[in-house]
Amino acid sequence: MIVFPGNDLGGPETTRLALASPRPGGDLPKVLGVQAAPCFDGCGGAEMTNLNTSLLLEHATGVYLHPGLTGYRIAQGPEGIRAGRSWSPRFLVEDQPEQTVDSLTIKARDDDARLGLETRVEAMAGGSLRIRHTLRNLGTDSFLLEGLEVRLPLDDQQTQILDFAGRHERERSPQRHDLADGAWVREFRWGRTGFEGPVVMVGTPGFNFHHGRVLCVQPAWSGNTVLRVDRNSATPAGVSAGELLLPGEVVLDQGQEYSTPWIVVTASDHGMDPIMNSLHAWERTLPEHPHEQPVILNVWEAITFNHDFDTLRDLSDRAAHIGVERLVLDDGWFHLRRDDKAGLGDWWVDPAVWPQGLEPLADYVHKLGMQFGLWFEPEMINPNSDAFRDHPEWVMRASTRNPELQRNQLVLDLTNPRAFNHVLKAMTKVLESCQIDYVKWDHNRDLLEAGSQAHGGAPAIHEQTLAYYRLLDILRARFPKVEWESCASGGGRIDLGVIEKIRRFWNSDMTDALSRQMIQRWTEQTVAPEYIGAHVSQPSSQQTGRTYSLDFRAATAVFGSMGIEWDIRRASEEDLERLKEWITWYKANRGFLHSGRVVRLDLADPSVLAHGVVAPDCSRAILAHVQLDESQHNRGVYLRIPGLDPKARYRLAWTGPAKPRASLEPLDPTGPLGTAEVTGTYLERVGIRIPRCQPETICLIDLVRV
Repeated sequence: MIVFPGNDLGGPETTRLALASPRPGGDLPKVLGVQAAPCFDGCGGAEMTNLNTSLLLEHATGVYLHPGLTGYRIAQGPEGIRAGRSWSPRFLVEDQPEQTVDSLTIKARDDDARLGLETRVEAMAGGSLRIRHTLRNLGTDSFLLEGLEVRLPLDDQQTQILDFAGRHERERSPQRHDLADGAWVREFRWGRTGFEGPVVMVGTPGFNFHHGRVLCVQPAWSGNTVLRVDRNSATPAGVSAGELLLPGEVVLDQGQEYSTPWIVVTASDHGMDPIMNSLHAWERTLPEHPHEQPVILNVWEAITFNHDFDTLRDLSDRAAHIGVERLVLDDGWFHLRRDDKAGLGDWWVDPAVWPQGLEPLADYVHKLGMQFGLWFEPEMINPNSDAFRDHPEWVMRASTRNPELQRNQLVLDLTNPRAFNHVLKAMTKVLESCQIDYVKWDHNRDLLEAGSQAHGGAPAIHEQTLAYYRLLDILRARFPKVEWESCASGGGRIDLGVIEKIRRFWNSDMTDALSRQMIQRWTEQTVAPEYIGAHVSQPSSQQTGRTYSLDFRAATAVFGSMGIEWDIRRASEEDLERLKEWITWYKANRGFLHSGRVVRLDLADPSVLAHGVVAPDCSRAILAHVQLDESQHNRGVYLRIPGLDPKARYRLAWTGPAKPRASLEPLDPTGPLGTAEVTGTYLERVGIRIPRCQPETICLIDLVRV
């Protein structure tokens, strides 16, 4: 047996993949066990035993579930085109696996099918694993690949599935299903990641943030993906994941190969929080990781398309006064762009609005000590644009007709070299025209009938995704000082593929603080909070019309990458000073909030949420008690905080500009426990009682080891 260790970062947490030792000429290795992923209380991990599932399901081995490889050969012979051969391969291992401290590579082939397969497993910082298959055509005939998936086993107690529903302005809403014989399949066909996020967790019934044995699987890919959980009367359950390929997207000629996206796998014996923390730990090792996110003012909800230098100068002055560190000019600065019906594809500054270009505004913002950011939507094109009128063949479409419009726009075919170069040159020119520190890269429609006219209308989402990565990589290399944000109608492109290239996600176009509580809570399951753009909205939400206090809106934002989405010209002086206090608090604490271990508490009262951050050395924690709505009782809730030093003593105090307000009983102004000092064990087992508070309020608690 080969036991593949995870990277434990010097702690007790590990992830292990145990494989049956493959031998030359033998079948692909079987997965025998996945040991629990990060446990931050030193719990170790229980091995999932009695499993016997290949990382690639093969029909030829007597498995009657969906095969991990689907495809067939196409040959031109005297009798015409023949299809359907080499559809049921059985791979045999070629040599001993190549193993290093943090990787394992297994090479196999099927000489009859004339196919080669390489499976690579890598340890990730924090304890997760990532796995990918690479298929190579060793024959002279073309091989039409329909799908290639990585499979991970489940044990017989893992019978509940948690994944996410989602839509624009309500991303990542959790939903649960019971596992039964048959197949549970999620296909993400949006052409981008989607508002749900392609991630599935399967665990013991009722698993929550801190209890239950859970396996999490997700593709690190920004295009179409598929997840499946299946079993039958003969084969135990498992999770498969890969790219969802459209007809004819991948045809391998002799010597060509295709690699699946990395499939990220995380296991836990202690619920979902260890999975979350494992992924955060990896993300914090990435070269593009944002070590200190500046406070942003995005002007979209303040001015929309109504660009005017004097207005923006006024906004900039007010922003600088309250401590904003980056001003972002959103949609509306380029040719024809007076509304959302025109201009996409014409990436040059509109002289009718900016007769001297963007340099005067950029210079003004920089003189105030702030950075300057700019919005682009490079993958899109409006029918009302010079680019479309000159090159209608640049539109992604499956036939001679254009797909249905969404947001008055079509998709630009970046797989067409001429269209790709057009965007690259135009963006380069703008980014060279003045000092731009930050780009918000948007993507405001799904890829419907996304064929390439350069290839007769054949599906091209796979190649479009690679072209997006390539365009972003070229621009990152040309402009290494520019920071990049991924936005797609809000949170439509948040995944573990693009996170290696960007420093921030716009989490949702929903800036209503009450809605944001749940959106941010579940986005954090796979993305560290410092990546998550969280903005203070205007008092009455543009999206819902609901009105909240400034303290509630700000306390919702400070745990993420804090920003403002509000016309602060309309704010009172009192509100501006209060907002300045919150920005000051965020700056003082963001280093801690964006480096510690995120915790989410399981509470009995559905009207209350609690979450926070614990220092790596357990010396400090900041916790938020969020009263969403009226509770059905007056008992209050107990916040039981896991992961502190069990023997150490802690002193608790309220923190943040807001004063906590209970509905029925007074709160001690010195802290939730007054001047008492309690142990980490007490805080985990007994906890802090917080009385019923007023709806839509947040109490922040600072815990310090004494």
